Amino acid sequence: MALPARPALLSFLVALWWCRASEAAGGGADVLLRAKRPEFAAWMAGVRRAIHERPELAFEEHETSRLVRRELDAMGVRYEHPVAGTGVVAAVGTGGPPFVALRADMDALPLQEEVEWEHRSKVAGKMHACGHDAHTAMLLGAARILHERRHDLQGTVVLLFQPGEEVGTGAKKMVEAGAVDNVEAIFGFHVTVILPTGMVGSRAGPLLAGCGFFEAVITGKGGHAAIPHSSVDPVVAASSVVLALQSLVSREADPMDAQVVTVTRFRGGDAFNVIPDSVTIGGTFRCFSNEGFMRLKQRIEEVIVAQSAVHRCAAAVDFHAGGRPLLPPTINSAALHAHFESVAAETVGAGAVRGAMEPCMGSEDFAAFSEAVPGSHFYFVGIRNETTGSEHDAHSPHFLVDEGALPYGAAMHASLAMTYLQRRQRGAPHDEL
Repeated sequence: MALPARPALLSFLVALWWCRASEAAGGGADVLLRAKRPEFAAWMAGVRRAIHERPELAFEEHETSRLVRRELDAMGVRYEHPVAGTGVVAAVGTGGPPFVALRADMDALPLQEEVEWEHRSKVAGKMHACGHDAHTAMLLGAARILHERRHDLQGTVVLLFQPGEEVGTGAKKMVEAGAVDNVEAIFGFHVTVILPTGMVGSRAGPLLAGCGFFEAVITGKGGHAAIPHSSVDPVVAASSVVLALQSLVSREADPMDAQVVTVTRFRGGDAFNVIPDSVTIGGTFRCFSNEGFMRLKQRIEEVIVAQSAVHRCAAAVDFHAGGRPLLPPTINSAALHAHFESVAAETVGAGAVRGAMEPCMGSEDFAAFSEAVPGSHFYFVGIRNETTGSEHDAHSPHFLVDEGALPYGAAMHASLAMTYLQRRQRGAPHDEL
């Protein structure tokens, strides 16, 4: 067999050296190739399907937690359980600082799946319609990649398998359980049909809105509808309240500071000819700054109480009705966003990175980690693929994850953590990455 010509041989040797050097360095592109290998990708898909078939609601993720622990045991990754009920906290690396965390949520929604496929939910009225099954599979994929490279890690990667995101309290409970003690940076992700499969995106600063709910009981004096003057009508008072709340955004908020106040519930009497004793209204409010969020909360209560008083009614406002917490905005560290953009460009390619996504009025209890950890960053993993039917928004009974996205999430999470520790080892402060 003839030997290659000298220029071709030189090019071949350079390419071979580059591939081996990249593999030794554990670069993002190499990590993605590892996650895309057929055996690896099929394993993640199998994990995701097993979780999808047996969806569990917030703090009921017993089977999911067992599956996670079984997979970690098979890898040889150490973990703690239970944390915050059904949560699992694993660790890969030296066991010492610096500590960087990766998070995935595990709970499903009380929704009947309407997607016809082999691995649809086998539990009536429950469905993974927000992609948490994919998140868990991706984080397990990241765990496997990290464990394979554990001897190269210059610090410790903490893996958070979190319960109860959909009710907004899971992250807070994990913080209270000490899951992120000593952690200096944390990364979280979410699948989205906004981006096609193969793309990732985020932004510096506010990404997701702070979210609160309110319920108000407006009390007057009931009576016959034919003689309203003998009553104190809470329906009129509540109607005035609903209209007055609309001016909080249109007349009091800075137009450059996006805010939302929406009344979604109005419940009064049951008879056509009876003025009720009370009316209950409720709704939600959203804002991208902590200051604006708390101001909005204060003004909602002031308006409800004052407008009710104008109509001679009393009002009681509850911001924790049904146990729903107030979720602060999810705000990305500028330094960690620069780190994300750099790692993402190396892992998925610069053309597949959206580094300046528009903020979203949705909310995430990941914000509880942001308040507890010095540096935090949240990003999106694209799953839109019309050919597979992955085009419906989360919380839809038609929601479907394109499993081709699983390697991208696993590779991104692993690469973000590995590169973070490498840069910290070189002396970069965590707030200047």
